[in-house]
Amino acid sequence: MWDPESLIIVTATFLLAGLVKGVIGLGLPTVSVAVLAATLGLTEAMVLMLIPSFVTNVWQGLVGGAFGAILKRIWLLLATACIATWFAAGLLARSDAALLTALLGLLLCVYATISLLTPQIPPPGRREPWLSPLVGAASGVTTGLTGTFVVPGVLYLQALGLPRDMLVQAMGIAFTVATLALAASLGGHGLLPPNLGALSVVAVAPALIGMWIGQRVRRRLPERQFRQVFFGGLLLLGLYLAGRLFLG
Repeated sequence: MWDPESLIIVTATFLLAGLVKGVIGLGLPTVSVAVLAATLGLTEAMVLMLIPSFVTNVWQGLVGGAFGAILKRIWLLLATACIATWFAAGLLARSDAALLTALLGLLLCVYATISLLTPQIPPPGRREPWLSPLVGAASGVTTGLTGTFVVPGVLYLQALGLPRDMLVQAMGIAFTVATLALAASLGGHGLLPPNLGALSVVAVAPALIGMWIGQRVRRRLPERQFRQVFFGGLLLLGLYLAGRLFLG
């Protein structure tokens, strides 16, 4: 059984993560894993994120009218990501949690810094056929070790030059596949305890409530301003997670 303090932490975390996703269309896995890794542990955070992430991303991946075109373009990226996630989750079972939490912190720092600076990432162009599986494999490794697909996966998707609606749908598809691959990998390596799975189901409700609130906030708050606050906070959280390895 989970104690009341843990239930409060999980509920508040997914309210926040859902709110972020409601405003800017992404961030639920990233926020939830980062916050829960700092409070409950990295492996626990990855398991708890699974079902809320899956539920909130399925709709995003199916809506948009470009499912077939997107899948045709990124299927190799997704396939290599799934394979790499399986092997990386095997390493997770035998690795030092403190080191992996620090790695998560470093990845969040990279992602937040790039997002704040908003550099023009060059499109892959003719390199896409061989670059996509490499990026997929790298994204699978980070997903299996830390539960986050954003580096380099999301950055690469943003560099493909997709129209905004198509990009949002592509991220929904990629996040859904990454979540399923992570769930299968954690389960296959004995890292998916039933009590955490049940709590992950419970976390769906605050995540959806947070998304609903975020969608209402989006109408009142400029998205650019919110993104600056969000990525600034993510950078600080990443620094904290990475710094704990050296300070603790």
